[in-house]
Amino acid sequence: MNVTPDSCTAEMPYGYQPRLKGFYIAIELIIAVLAITGNFLVCLAVTRNKKLRTVTNYFLISLAVSDILVGLVAIPCAVLTDLGRPRHNLPLCLVLLSILMVLTQSSILSLLAVAVERYTAILLPFQYQRIMSPRNAHLALLVTWGLGAITGSVPLMDWKRQPPDSDYCIFTCVVDMNYMVYFNFFCCLLVPLVAMFIIYSHIFLTVRRQLRRIAVARGTAEDITAASSGCTGTDNGSSAAGGTAADGADMGAEKESSRQAEEGLSAGQREVESGIGSLIETETTAVFTKPGLRTASAVPPTCSSALANTRPEESNEAKSNIRSRKEMRKATSLFLVLFLFMVCWMPIHLINCILLLCPQCKVPMSVTLGAILLSHANSALNPILYAYRMRSFRYTLIGMWRGLRSVRPNSK
Repeated sequence: MNVTPDSCTAEMPYGYQPRLKGFYIAIELIIAVLAITGNFLVCLAVTRNKKLRTVTNYFLISLAVSDILVGLVAIPCAVLTDLGRPRHNLPLCLVLLSILMVLTQSSILSLLAVAVERYTAILLPFQYQRIMSPRNAHLALLVTWGLGAITGSVPLMDWKRQPPDSDYCIFTCVVDMNYMVYFNFFCCLLVPLVAMFIIYSHIFLTVRRQLRRIAVARGTAEDITAASSGCTGTDNGSSAAGGTAADGADMGAEKESSRQAEEGLSAGQREVESGIGSLIETETTAVFTKPGLRTASAVPPTCSSALANTRPEESNEAKSNIRSRKEMRKATSLFLVLFLFMVCWMPIHLINCILLLCPQCKVPMSVTLGAILLSHANSALNPILYAYRMRSFRYTLIGMWRGLRSVRPNSK
């Protein structure tokens, strides 16, 4: 049943009665405990593992801090306001209602910052160090929290225009639905969500094109390798044919020079595999930081050239393939965080749209409370997604758990 302005003045609206009150409060408290515990472990994992201290994880930590505050502050405030408290205190009521909106805006802006960081890392690798320096990352964090505080506190800026006769602190009685729908939902939520979906779509399409180019280049390299193998066989045959006219000393010298050439080629290949000749994938081309390797002159020119050009390229292409797949997996994990946020928060915003655009439509209070619980549950689900999808977080958390278990027997 909808909450009408008339029902806000006299008594608690239908649906906030004890039959739903106990169940709703119990679920909210469980979500709060899970959100605080899980996100605290995420923050602790970053402090324990230096490899996790990346620019991407700075923004994820910002999101985790926001989720911790949801459990510590926002959920208790939501429980109070859903019970109609505080009564006859409109400014305090607006403060409690604005806290969750501030944290929500900070979360969505942190997700947008993560998407921009991934876009820069994958599609603009040469500018990444300059654009996403630690100083710029910290500045971006300040901007996300500052904008979140401003956009989420809009109802407080004009609190005198709110209905002063609202006896109970009920969200739909106090907060203007025009603000919630046209500003909070359309501008502050839908616009960043659409921008992030466009960014991730561009990332996925670009990485797929890179993987296809690497596959084509690998197939070409295999053909050249096969051709070079045939060339080597022909040279061996000709050497064998001319071997009857050569003495044993010449044959020994030729074998020795061939062995030295192979050792030189293997050393060069190991140099490439160690990362010196790394492949840098851009959106349009593949750039090698080292040219072809030099080989001994004893190897036939055509075969040595083919081997020198294919083996380093194969190693570099394999490395680039692994790197591209890692970037794809990381981008997929972050996209799932975004998708989870959208799924959890969309129902409550759609209910707000119904309340504004279709006043005669009836929304059961159980549905409204369920949508509120789902939006709060997003804060508890994010750490589970990190641990399940991101190996670095998962291994760090497992190591922390094992270390804790190994310490317990010693402390007894």
